[in-house]
Amino acid sequence: QVQLVESGGGSVQAGGSLRLSCAASGRASSISAMVGWFRRAPGKERGFVAAISWSGDSTYYADSVKGRFTISRDNAKNTVYLQMNSLKPEDTAVYYCALKFGSASAARASEYAYWGQGTQVTVSS
Repeated sequence: QVQLVESGGGSVQAGGSLRLSCAASGRASSISAMVGWFRRAPGKERGFVAAISWSGDSTYYADSVKGRFTISRDNAKNTVYLQMNSLKPEDTAVYYCALKFGSASAARASEYAYWGQGTQVTVSS
């Protein structure tokens, strides 16, 4: 069994920064593993934020966060991070990390089999 636990959410003012963590248990590492970050704002569909292959050789970002967010991973800790800088009020959402196997369609939520419980990010103006 694979378990994902997000942490690091909170409340910040516009222009501030947060770092989210996604800790994986259950020996989830694999050469074909992909970890993605998604977010759901009130009244909106769940949307893609960023993704990274477990090997770290491929990263993907939504256009709305390019240049502001950075995804990375620490294989020794089985943890993926999402560094969020220059936060905007429109970034307010519950953020989820998810895991799938295979690198195709990194931005499609339906392809991810395992999901964390989510962590709230609130950005005030």
